[in-house]
Amino acid sequence: MWALLSRDLRLAMRAGGGFGLGLAFFLLVAVLVPLGVGPEGGVLGRIAPGILWVGALLACLLSLDRIFALDFEDGSLDLLATSPMPMEGVVAVKALAHWLVTGLPLTLAAPVLGVLLNLPVAGYGWLVLSLLLGTPALSVIGSFGAALVVGVKRGGLLLSLLVLPLYVPTLIFGAEVVKRGAAGMEVSVPLLLLAGITLGAAALLPFAAAAAIRVNLR
Repeated sequence: MWALLSRDLRLAMRAGGGFGLGLAFFLLVAVLVPLGVGPEGGVLGRIAPGILWVGALLACLLSLDRIFALDFEDGSLDLLATSPMPMEGVVAVKALAHWLVTGLPLTLAAPVLGVLLNLPVAGYGWLVLSLLLGTPALSVIGSFGAALVVGVKRGGLLLSLLVLPLYVPTLIFGAEVVKRGAAGMEVSVPLLLLAGITLGAAALLPFAAAAAIRVNLR
């Protein structure tokens, strides 16, 4: 598993591997929204939680089609399917690699971008915590969607249509955590729901994704 994780991380660091693409997109969202909405601090502060979470969600979506597509094209996925490692483990490792390359950098960069959107000071800690809890769910759900479209030519649009509805609960509860935290309100309920989504996705979706890959490889 460590060898597979190391391989995926090295591929992501190379040109065209998707590393930095999500961060660049996230930065563009944070820069363009104030230009479109206006410089009023009060308005930006109110919409900042939702905008930051939407930006993180779309940034994670950009590199989902690379999770299995490259391995399918060069035949590596067939070798992984016949290796001693269970396919569920392969899916989990690839989801982890996607999170380390995309979700974790977005989480670390979010407070800096929060400054551009005039996020209230009380919301910074909750922003990082919500992204830390929620972005793994985005990677796992995205891995499931990528498994469904393995072998489909130009399946990026189809992947987006499949995954975006599944992302909605994570988006709602993640933004709600930041919104309530910035306002000094109780955040335990949306925070627990967000954690529950991540744990549920991590427990169930690798098995569903592995089954989809086996079907597509037949």
